[in-house]
Amino acid sequence: MSTPVIDFIHDHQWADAPADAQAAARLALLDLLGVAASGTTTKLSTIIRQHAFECFAPRVEPGFDGCRIMFDGRRCSAPGAVLAGGMQIDSVDAHDGHKLTKGHVGCGVLPTALAFSEMESEISESDLMGHLLMAYEIGARAGIALHHSVNDYHTSGAWIALAAASIGARSLKLTKAQTREALGIAEYHGPRSQMMRCIDYPTMLKDGSGWGAMAGTSASLLARDGFTGSPALTIESDEVQSIWSDLGTRWTMLEHYVKAYPVCRWAQPAIAGVLKLHEQHDFAHSNIKRMEIGTFHESKRLAVSAPSNTEQAQYSLPFPAAVATVHKDVSVSHINGDGLSDQDVLRISQLIDIVEVDAYNDKFPANRISHIVIELDDGRILESGPTEADGDPEQPFTAKEIEAKFMRFASPVLSEFGAIALSDAVRDIGAKPSLSALNALIYRA
Repeated sequence: MSTPVIDFIHDHQWADAPADAQAAARLALLDLLGVAASGTTTKLSTIIRQHAFECFAPRVEPGFDGCRIMFDGRRCSAPGAVLAGGMQIDSVDAHDGHKLTKGHVGCGVLPTALAFSEMESEISESDLMGHLLMAYEIGARAGIALHHSVNDYHTSGAWIALAAASIGARSLKLTKAQTREALGIAEYHGPRSQMMRCIDYPTMLKDGSGWGAMAGTSASLLARDGFTGSPALTIESDEVQSIWSDLGTRWTMLEHYVKAYPVCRWAQPAIAGVLKLHEQHDFAHSNIKRMEIGTFHESKRLAVSAPSNTEQAQYSLPFPAAVATVHKDVSVSHINGDGLSDQDVLRISQLIDIVEVDAYNDKFPANRISHIVIELDDGRILESGPTEADGDPEQPFTAKEIEAKFMRFASPVLSEFGAIALSDAVRDIGAKPSLSALNALIYRA
C-alpha cells in the first residue's frame, strides 16, 4: 500500500527541494553538529555513550563493523548509535525546534541519518542531505498531528520515532508496504512520555529524543524482517489529513527556530528581556533589589531557582535569567560544573518572582513571550516590555550568526582548527560523491 506520505519518503530527492529549504537544512546540520560536539562534555552524554557501547553490540559482517557514535568513534549497533547521538544533542538543549510541535526534530534525525549512512555501501552528500530534509518534514508534521489528535503533551521522541523510521525505510530500501509497517511500529513504540513531568522534575530523561530515534530505527529494521505494526494513525487518520496535505510544497524546514543558549526554549524570552535591559540601561547586578519575570504557564513551571545539576539548570527559568543578568550571556559553562555554584547568580535567581500572564498564555505555542521588571536599590524600575527570543522564523538568525554559535559550542571540544574544518565541510555540502571527508571530522575519537 502506498500513500502520498510514503511516496514522499521514498521519492523525494535533495535536488527536488527549493534553494531556501536546502540552505536551511545546511544551517540546521551545522547547528546540530556544534551542539553534539558540546554535548560530549556532559555527564548525561558520558553515561549514555558508554551504555550504547556496552549494551548495543554491532552486527559485524564483511565490510561493516557497526555504526560509530558521534564525536566518540566507538562502534555499536544502529539503534545504539542513534540513542547515544540523540541524547548527546539533547544533553545540551541548544538545538533547533519547531514551535507548533512544541519540541524538536533535528536532534533525533541527525544521528539516525548518520547511522544509516554508515550502513549504506555507497552514499553521497546529497543522499545524506535528502534523508535529513525528508525526515525533518515527516517529524514536524507528525508532532503537530500528535498534538492535534491527543490531549497529553508528549516528549519529542514520540514524533522523532516516525522521522527516524522514515530514514530507515529509505536507507534500507524497504518496499512501500514495509515502510507503512515501519511507521506504524515507530508510532506505537515511540516514547509518548510526559513532557511536563520532566519540566516539573528535571532529570536526565530530557525530551525523549534519543529514545525516539532508537525506536524508529528499530522499527525500520523490524519491518525489513517482516514485523507488522500499521497503521500510523498520526499519518493515516482522517482528522490529520490537512496537516499532511501540503507535504512537499510547504517546507516546515523553514519554520524551525534556532536557540542562542543551552537551556529550554521557554526560558529564552526572559534571557532576551534581561539582555535588552542591559543594552538600554546602565546598572550592576549587585544593585538589584527585586526582579520579576512575567511569562506563560509552561515557562512558569521551569521553577528550579538553585539547580544542583545541568538538567535542573536547563529546565529552569530563574537560573538562566540570573546568569544573563550577571554575565550578559548564558553558555554551557554557566549551566554545568562550577557554574552551578556561582553565588552572584544564585543571589539573583532566588530573588526573582515569576508571574503568569494570561495574554502570553493566549499566544502560546505560536509565540513564547516574557517580560522582565527589575527594581534597583536606588528606586529605579527597569521594564523590558513583552519580549520574544531571536531565532524564531519570524526573526531568524543570519547564517553568520549561526556559524558564530557553532564556533562557540564546537571549538572548546574540537579545537578552533577542527571546528573551522567541520564548518567548511558543511557550508556547501551536497556535491561530493562520498561522506568520507565529513565522517573524518565527526567520528574522530
